[in-house]
Amino acid sequence: MVKVKELPDREFLYGHKACPGCGLGTIGRLALKILGEKTIVALPASCMSTVTTQYPQMNYTVPSFTMAFAGTGAVLSGLSAGLKAQGITDAYVLGIAGDGGTADIGLQALSGAVERGDDFIYICYDNEAYMNTGVQRSSLTPLGASTTNSPAGPASWGESRPKKNLFEIMIAHRIPYAATASSAYPFDFMNKMAKTKIIKGPKFIQVMCPCPTGWG
Repeated sequence: MVKVKELPDREFLYGHKACPGCGLGTIGRLALKILGEKTIVALPASCMSTVTTQYPQMNYTVPSFTMAFAGTGAVLSGLSAGLKAQGITDAYVLGIAGDGGTADIGLQALSGAVERGDDFIYICYDNEAYMNTGVQRSSLTPLGASTTNSPAGPASWGESRPKKNLFEIMIAHRIPYAATASSAYPFDFMNKMAKTKIIKGPKFIQVMCPCPTGWG
């Protein structure tokens, strides 16, 4: 079990530009405190990449980069293969992507990476819409929610489709480790992150991450 006194003082993610009240910074910061400095972070086009990689201020003190929206799973596979080829066994490959970049645009690449059994950790921060581009609905938007392209009003009661069960999709891959968490419960999240360090193969955590701007 993770204890406060055991957390490192060093910050691996600092000074981000997320909206006030956003849980993204908390998720990224705590994940890296658990994994440590030997971590490579891969980010697709997303809120997370937008608020942490705005030149000239790069907010990570570990290797990190942004790739195409759909490519997170493929990039994680490549990083995992690269570490294996070099005989590096004490480093972690971490992908952090939103619900759109995971359940929609990036699902094919993620499914392939998980099916192949590549060694990486994947965090899907689920804010239930494409928040970075203007609060458009995703397949993880819940039934009845109002977004800019599924607005609630006189002509519509909001999102007409039920939320995709992404977690069950990951379970169907027979993934070695899958968990759910919430940015509101940091110690639960950190304990689950700690488990990913001792399990080989793909690991997936779906984190509920309310968006103050989009949900407000």
